Amino acid sequence: MIGEIRTRRLLLVPFGEKHLTARYVAWLNDRDLMRYSEQRHRIHTLESCRAYLESFAGTPNHFWAIEEEAEGLGHIGNVTAYVDDRNSLADIGIVIGERQAQKKGYGLEAWIGACGFFFEEHGVRKVTAGTLAVNVRMLALMKAAGMIADGIRIRHLFWEGEEVDVVHMALFRSGWAEVAGRLKHLRG
Repeated sequence: MIGEIRTRRLLLVPFGEKHLTARYVAWLNDRDLMRYSEQRHRIHTLESCRAYLESFAGTPNHFWAIEEEAEGLGHIGNVTAYVDDRNSLADIGIVIGERQAQKKGYGLEAWIGACGFFFEEHGVRKVTAGTLAVNVRMLALMKAAGMIADGIRIRHLFWEGEEVDVVHMALFRSGWAEVAGRLKHLRG
């Protein structure tokens, strides 16, 4: 079982049955919220979400619920990570689903917490992420987290009827100390 990650304002806990709620499913079915996610192509149910949770069992991958306690928001989003132990990589994704929690820096804080976990506790050499080139907020988060360009898949996906690039970014363990120092106020 994966452990908890504590940041200054958040607790990332292993996603479990208690997080499988109608509120969570509503986030995934919110067309505006999922506008930049491949989740926008699916209709989600409690059963499909439970199957997704179960898909992590017995794998090196991680699925955390992001919980905020001080303002009483509770479960505000998720972080997933697909781990390639052979190549010492972790590919991270995030969603802040709770509208009241958006634009408060929780995404960057959770992201830095997850990166710290992978570099400091799991010993990976590289954390990666990718997003649509039109997803300005996610690109800003990755840059704020110290990630650097790691390739572009040109005209890779369709988004709102247009061919759109997918931008990949990376953070290496060798650069983590500088990022962790710069963003230590988020780490708790």
